[in-house]
Amino acid sequence: MSTPNAQPKTTSAFIAQAAIAFGVSFLATGIGIFYLPLDIWQRGFLAMSVLFLVTSTFTLAKVIRDQQESASFLNRIDEARLQKFIAENDQFKSAA
Repeated sequence: MSTPNAQPKTTSAFIAQAAIAFGVSFLATGIGIFYLPLDIWQRGFLAMSVLFLVTSTFTLAKVIRDQQESASFLNRIDEARLQKFIAENDQFKSAA
């Protein structure tokens, strides 16, 4: 019987692909802002906006992950309680 709460494993290739994609997109955005024909304060505003967007994205991802892990933990506690109850009340267990 398979467990429904089994955590899928993230491969190292997927982690590398995600890190490379993040680095390339962040670098390309920085280069794009640097070469825009704007004043320095306008570039600074765009750069601060990008940094705020990146940090808020990481925060949102962490909050969603924490909520999912919390729900998963509560499900595991409920499952453990059920397994304990079944083990304690097993009618087919021989009385020794």
